[in-house]
Amino acid sequence: MAHTFGTDVVVAGAGPVGLTAAAALRGRGVRCRIVDRLPARLPYAKAVGVQPRTLEIWDHMGLTRTVLEAAVPMYGQLAYVNGAEQARIDLVLPPDVPYGFAALPQYETERILEAHLARFGTGIERGTELVSFGQDPDGVTVALRSASGAEEEVRARYLVGCDGAHSLVRKQLGLSFEGSAFPEEYMLGDVEVDWDMPPGYGVRAMHKNADGAVDDLLVCIPLPGPNRYRMSMTVPPELSAAGRGDGPGEPGDGVVHGLEAGHGPALADIQAVLDRLSPRPTTASRLRWSSVFRISHRIVDRYGDGRVFVAGDAAHIHPPTGAQGMNTGIQDAWNLAWKLALAIEGGADDGLARSYDAERRPVGEEVVQRTVRHATQGIQADPADPADPATLLLREAQLLVGYRGSPLVGPASEGPGPQPGDRAPDCAGLAAHIAAFPLRLYDLLRDRGHTLLVYGDGEARGGQLAEAAAEFSGGRVGTCVIRPSGTALETSFPPVYVDTLGAFARLYGVSDEPVAFLVRPDGYIGARLSPPTSAQLTAQLARTFAPADSVTG
Repeated sequence: MAHTFGTDVVVAGAGPVGLTAAAALRGRGVRCRIVDRLPARLPYAKAVGVQPRTLEIWDHMGLTRTVLEAAVPMYGQLAYVNGAEQARIDLVLPPDVPYGFAALPQYETERILEAHLARFGTGIERGTELVSFGQDPDGVTVALRSASGAEEEVRARYLVGCDGAHSLVRKQLGLSFEGSAFPEEYMLGDVEVDWDMPPGYGVRAMHKNADGAVDDLLVCIPLPGPNRYRMSMTVPPELSAAGRGDGPGEPGDGVVHGLEAGHGPALADIQAVLDRLSPRPTTASRLRWSSVFRISHRIVDRYGDGRVFVAGDAAHIHPPTGAQGMNTGIQDAWNLAWKLALAIEGGADDGLARSYDAERRPVGEEVVQRTVRHATQGIQADPADPADPATLLLREAQLLVGYRGSPLVGPASEGPGPQPGDRAPDCAGLAAHIAAFPLRLYDLLRDRGHTLLVYGDGEARGGQLAEAAAEFSGGRVGTCVIRPSGTALETSFPPVYVDTLGAFARLYGVSDEPVAFLVRPDGYIGARLSPPTSAQLTAQLARTFAPADSVTG
């Protein structure tokens, strides 16, 4: 039966996750509508930590420069226990990682993503609520209600629920959301202070009682502006939501998570905590907003069903420890968007969209478990080797997120370097024709789909692989040849780059033998082929693509 689709994808929810999904879809030419029941962007600095991996994703989308101009760097954390300074944590990453840690109020993140989305002619339909939906093998019928009460029925190929911890999409899809709430309550405040703490460092000050238990807590994250911080702290009894029998849940929802509307701490409440715990005597001023909030930890039993998917807080909620929540949700959206786009184009294997759950749900489970462990036992409870703080830092930066064992990626390879399913590392020093300056590998991958990186001297091999990739994928795979340091830069097709610093060879674990890496649109390695042949390549592409001659459009 033929259907007329009003749009390709409906995205419910216009927070950072929904906006990333919509922008990634529109960037690949997919028709998309994004709706949000709120009439305007909320002016709260909720999620503020931006991980290096998120900046890499935004680099691929072409909007990192705007973020860097708006954000402030996060250099590390200063910790105090009972007024005594503990070891300083410095957030130092390997030099090949292109971005460090940053802090940016959530409303600024949303503003930047919304402006980026508008470049594609798509705006947020505010005050528009998703009421219900139904799906069949061919698509999804979505019922929307505007602020005026007018109702509209939209036919779409897919629905993506980025509608938060109380997700209607999750509920109507019948997904379980197992977990529980933490008994503690906290309060947030966005203030300025007049202390002389070093800029760019978070501050964590605790008080421990005679039994060694933490009974008072202050966490300060820097925000753009002179001495401006988002502070979180233990809530005093008089501001407790639990004491009044209410909280940030919804009737019959059972999920207690997030900011509570209606009341929050006053400046005097925040000052009282600073008087007890601040490492320097200081006075707080210019309270921009405040709230009381509760935390739960939950995860869905699956990330979608049929043509309907969930991402971000609709799929997983957990403590804000390590600023993992928003960033994990953004990676959800980034992973899902390219798969839906390829399926809509008609170039995808039947199992492509289903791989979203296979790849992202294990990541969500790990993040929930880790943040709960860190929140209850401290970061020292991490099972990572305590003598290897670099690994712990890379994990917190979300640079170790990977999809080894995914049905989309090739088998593990022998030898050093990243494996199929790992993040494709960046590197510097790639010389190209015309450009008078060296490029980074991410310059080659920016705003592209699948890319085949062929390393070695053989020009003919690169051309053969490029033709095979383009023919099988219907022109959806581009190819770049990277030649070893010291070789000549010659004009040819596919385009050639010289690894002048040997950085690509070092980071990718290659030597003189020819090798090829298939890099997915989300920046993960789909396969490592050594030695690369057209037969190996097409076998790997068949994990993702429907052969071009079988595509009917």
